[in-house]
Amino acid sequence: MKVHPTAIIEDGAEIGDAEIGPYCRVGPGVRIHDGVVLKSHVVIDGETEIGARTQVYSFCVLGEPPQHLGCNGEGARLVIGAGNIIREHVTMHRGTIAGGALTRVGDGGFFMVGSHIAHDCRVGDKVILANGAAVGGHVHIGDQAFLGGMCAIHQHCRIGDHAFVGGCAAVTSDIIPFASAVGNHARLVGLNVVGLKRRGFSRAAIHDLRAAYRMLFSGEGVFKDRLEAVREKYSASPEVACVLEFIDSGKARSLMTAARED
Repeated sequence: MKVHPTAIIEDGAEIGDAEIGPYCRVGPGVRIHDGVVLKSHVVIDGETEIGARTQVYSFCVLGEPPQHLGCNGEGARLVIGAGNIIREHVTMHRGTIAGGALTRVGDGGFFMVGSHIAHDCRVGDKVILANGAAVGGHVHIGDQAFLGGMCAIHQHCRIGDHAFVGGCAAVTSDIIPFASAVGNHARLVGLNVVGLKRRGFSRAAIHDLRAAYRMLFSGEGVFKDRLEAVREKYSASPEVACVLEFIDSGKARSLMTAARED
């Protein structure tokens, strides 16, 4: 372990083979795994765990109590996975008892300058938050989702796997996997085709997703009937199945639509 002489490590903190830079403060309930680097002026407090090889840049604040007037964060945790890059001025807060007492961030994420993850969020693997992206409490973000700069995700929303949220978008309802959403308030504008191609999805998979998307959001009849038609026609597509599972698991919730509302 390499600790700069100006850093403050409170009694009770568990530090692996990590690097703690100048003027950092690590609280008594913090656990830091091997290979973690805290650049400088980083504050980590509360029951917070940071996974191996994660890099935390200057002026980040991780594990402070939630911004919730009814809760001070006691008994709740923040767990950050391995191999993340957390750039300057990022904030991530602990959970609330009422919300499950846990904020969890997956592995391999990239959190750009000034982005924020609120209490009780669940963030998947390889998620990217661009500069200033703000994620409200209780939000679930799927694997490899991309949130554009200065976007705002309303509390309790779900962002599906591989979804793309445009810069400055205001998201107030769920976004299906593989989709793109832009605007204020954000609306679906199609699939995240650029992201799908970059991640190696086959042409056939993208074709099925496009066709299913059109049936769901531009087809005739009520949404319930269109949903069943997609379920029947594309039962062999695992990507379409992911979208259907996402919709089914949030039947009582508001789902972001494209050109029409049912």
